Amino acid sequence: MTYNDNKKYIRFDWAMKRLLRDKANFGVLEGFLTTLLGHPIKIQKLLESESNQEDADDKQNRVDVLAEDEKGELYLIEIQNETEVAYFQRMLFGASKLVTEYINRGDNYERIRKVYSINIVYFNLGNGKDIVYHGKTEFRGIHNGELLSLSPFQKQRFKVDAVSDLYPEYYILKVNDFNRWSKVPLEQWIYFLNTSEIPHDATAPGLSEARHRLDIDRMSHAEREAYYRHLDNVVILQDNISTARGEGKLEGRAEGLEQGRAEGRAEGRAEGRAEGRAEGRAEGIASVARSMKAKGMPVETISELTGISINEVEKL
Repeated sequence: MTYNDNKKYIRFDWAMKRLLRDKANFGVLEGFLTTLLGHPIKIQKLLESESNQEDADDKQNRVDVLAEDEKGELYLIEIQNETEVAYFQRMLFGASKLVTEYINRGDNYERIRKVYSINIVYFNLGNGKDIVYHGKTEFRGIHNGELLSLSPFQKQRFKVDAVSDLYPEYYILKVNDFNRWSKVPLEQWIYFLNTSEIPHDATAPGLSEARHRLDIDRMSHAEREAYYRHLDNVVILQDNISTARGEGKLEGRAEGLEQGRAEGRAEGRAEGRAEGRAEGRAEGIASVARSMKAKGMPVETISELTGISINEVEKL
């Protein structure tokens, strides 16, 4: 059986929200984690994740899944569609929160769980050209660079090989610009995450299940309509805010230069850019709201998705 290389499958963020929480679909997530971490992962169950507790605007821009494997290790998989300057700190907060939430008061510290924070970002996070980054905690001597290791007793007691195995690990997948098909399994996953396409020669674990489970044709009419509305809203939100931010930066630079002639060039640029970004973001969100209103969406829904008050939406 052959597959159309250009066929679009359900976006991974929507699948995580609506489909992959079903145990029958765990194979897709297991395949993704297995490919990323380099060893087989078997999901035991999904736990309550933060996305169910966030406001509507945040849900539009991000989604997460919290999985537990057979060894009790935790996997927080988060997708972020919109730029967030403090996202590194958000990663730290999320992993730290899991560490403290999943140990009972009075428990021995040996019961702290291993946490993997896996972040799929559709924006340019930080300054780097790679598409996958891995972070872990190590301790090295400041005089000789020696890596601090576990004692033989600790290795036996904790059943790990290195100190870093006891601490949270972080993965960042910067998928937004990766559109080159590859024979490398991890790159195949990143290609799918960016394009929602699964070519016929995909070999990465989980992509075969994704081709079957995430087929848009399997959705009911109502599910498809909801999914297409989600796609429209994501595209409108990203395009408008990106455009507005770009315009805001240009205006900010111009204002900063003008003000800099009077108050100092460096200070003027900084203030102008900051004001431009703020104004650009506000106008971008307002533009999104106008587009949604033009499409006939209820003002209550627009207010919920954009954070703009109902009265302000009605005036647009």
